[in-house]
Amino acid sequence: MLVLRHCHRLTRFGPLSPQRPQASSAGAWCSLRLVSSSNNNDSKEQRWEHPGHAPNLRLAFAGLLAGTGAVLAYGLHHHKAEQSDIVSAQLKAQPSQLPVFSQEEVTKHRTPKDGVWVTYKGGVYDITEFVAVHPGGDKILLAAGGALEPFWALYAVHNQEHVLAMLSEYKVGELRAEDQKKQQSAASSDPYSSDPERHPALRVNSLKPFNAEPPPELLSDSYVTPSAIFFKRNHLPVPRVDPASYELRVDGLPGGGLKLSLEDLKKRFPKHTVTATLQCAGNRRSEMNAVKQVKGLNWGISAISNATWAGARLRDVLLAAGYDADAAQWARHVQFEGLDKDVTGTTYGASIPVNKAIGEEGDVLLAYEMNGEPLPPDHGFPVRVVVPGTVGARNVKWLSKITVSAEESGSHWQQNDYKGFSPTTDWDTVDFKSAPAIQELPVQSAITVPADGAAVPRASEEVTVKGYAWSGGGREVVRVDVSLDGGKTWQVAELRSSDGGQSPEPSPPPGRAWAWKLWELTAPLPSEARQLEIVCKAVDNSYNMQPDTVAPIWNLRGVLSNAWHRVKVNIVDSDE
Repeated sequence: MLVLRHCHRLTRFGPLSPQRPQASSAGAWCSLRLVSSSNNNDSKEQRWEHPGHAPNLRLAFAGLLAGTGAVLAYGLHHHKAEQSDIVSAQLKAQPSQLPVFSQEEVTKHRTPKDGVWVTYKGGVYDITEFVAVHPGGDKILLAAGGALEPFWALYAVHNQEHVLAMLSEYKVGELRAEDQKKQQSAASSDPYSSDPERHPALRVNSLKPFNAEPPPELLSDSYVTPSAIFFKRNHLPVPRVDPASYELRVDGLPGGGLKLSLEDLKKRFPKHTVTATLQCAGNRRSEMNAVKQVKGLNWGISAISNATWAGARLRDVLLAAGYDADAAQWARHVQFEGLDKDVTGTTYGASIPVNKAIGEEGDVLLAYEMNGEPLPPDHGFPVRVVVPGTVGARNVKWLSKITVSAEESGSHWQQNDYKGFSPTTDWDTVDFKSAPAIQELPVQSAITVPADGAAVPRASEEVTVKGYAWSGGGREVVRVDVSLDGGKTWQVAELRSSDGGQSPEPSPPPGRAWAWKLWELTAPLPSEARQLEIVCKAVDNSYNMQPDTVAPIWNLRGVLSNAWHRVKVNIVDSDE
């Protein structure tokens, strides 16, 4: 078990004084003695030369308050069985041993000088030492002197035993009973209470925020995915936006920028239509989880969908805002900011290269329609960015602001998430600044029918296999190979790029193949086989191909999962 030997900055062994301790000198250190539970009784010591370099407990809790997935994961990776031992054996104070505080006294502790206290479900916690190391800066102070519940309500990840166990380490008392009753009666409403209704067929990965994917067999039924079952990827509550008062700002260019209403977008700029596939960076993450646990939603193969989008071209809006040859000399990125925000006021943001935004062949839209109707609330009503060929994370919904800049977006989701790393990189060694933000996605395909574990009647004498294939950056999928024997032999599937007839559709212009291909293969059943391992792999027009296995592309965030997709089906006789 892990025994804390000495480090006052990480433990609650010290006095319960609200005053902040003096900052440690650069030479100060703390150590942990790791005592093995095995018979050899070996032990070893780890040291950090400065408290700021001991991220184990403090950064984990700071990440929880920030509500950011990657920061949370960075802290949590240190807290497995050892942390549970600390909680249960070393530091857990019994409620009867703790003092009772009034809300008035808790409210006095709202600054690092006076101590930073918060309450949670009747407990009082001193989190003073997290302020200096909080990755979100002083936003942590928004909860100071008050309740954590309104902040944690935004992220269902907090409602887990290990998270509450970490918080318990910082418990210094109980909140007076009458103040607990006042808190309960004044409890803030659920920030997700105004979220829209969703189709019951969706397979939910997270309720708050809402994230869900359609059943695979529905995904391949239609070339254009119905809006109701288009995969849902939300990072925060869905904002309610009044289209009459909606305003879009365009900043960063000389001349004071541009402000546009929804009607301005519709009347001042030509309407363009693009059919484009969006795919979440974490699509097929579940297959990486099967190799080794990763941090993120456990998406299956359906965090991808195809729709027909309509709206103003971003290029036209930027030119109207003053983008010219002079701006082209310094502009490198176009940043987007959404109206979805957390309780600190932090909004979702992302950016794309300026060449993609301004290029005539980039086809980037400020979309206000999806499949011929106004955007549904889950998909960005009234206006979202659609960046064809680019990872879903850059297709910002509920768009409120566009900024032309020499710099990338500083958003957490641009800088500290949605990046790929080597399989050897773990949460001890990851440096998010060392990797570029994902933009174009690699070639992808998956089998939607039959499902893994399905039964195929031998009497049918054949099996029909269906799926989708897509590649990022406008690269067209030109072939899908399908195997019924685990990859020993292959057959070529038939591709289609519409819901129309069987005649081959013309290829899109080079570099502008924004939409997926649906594919199908009907093949005879092998006469003696009892089980089939069906495999698919796609090839795009740059001859990029999918890797054959997951392990070599595994990464700690579970993104860019595009290995050959495999399903096993059983061949059954009529009397089985």
